Amino acid sequence: MATAYRFCPQCATALAEVEGLEDGGPKTRLRCPACDFTHWNNPTPVLAAVIECADQGGQLLLARNAAWAGRMFGLITGFMEAGESPQEGIQREVAEETALEVLQLKLIGVYDFQRMNQVIIAYHALAIGTVRLSPELAEYKLVAPADALCWPAGTGYALADWLRGRGQEPKFMEWSRR
Repeated sequence: MATAYRFCPQCATALAEVEGLEDGGPKTRLRCPACDFTHWNNPTPVLAAVIECADQGGQLLLARNAAWAGRMFGLITGFMEAGESPQEGIQREVAEETALEVLQLKLIGVYDFQRMNQVIIAYHALAIGTVRLSPELAEYKLVAPADALCWPAGTGYALADWLRGRGQEPKFMEWSRR
């Protein structure tokens, strides 16, 4: 069980993997043997957008995160914040990271991303405007949907499903985790 928690945030005792009785039966989780705190380690909701630029001939906007090594381009993503709906959150993320205005949103699907302990809620976003990247992003490119290459992980499956919904069989890039 991978987690950043090692000590109880309530009493500072070292956490231990302890079996406890829950609604679904016995479950082993990191728990505090002193005060019974439980670290639930539930997945974090992440929002993603396949951005179709209405004023750029329907091209897709893909971006490279400034923290990523190499030249991998992906979807615009971000964490949902307290007090906002997923739709509000992805509109905010698109505006913050690209300065584009979202005209329409349509849910593509929800995707499991266990490697990062996340659940991805992906939307198709029809957007307009002039792209101005936030410092979080290093560069972007516009690609025709027919030329889009999907990646076999996380948001790459959302892009593939969106392409299939348009009647286009997705093409996947060669992928190697280093």
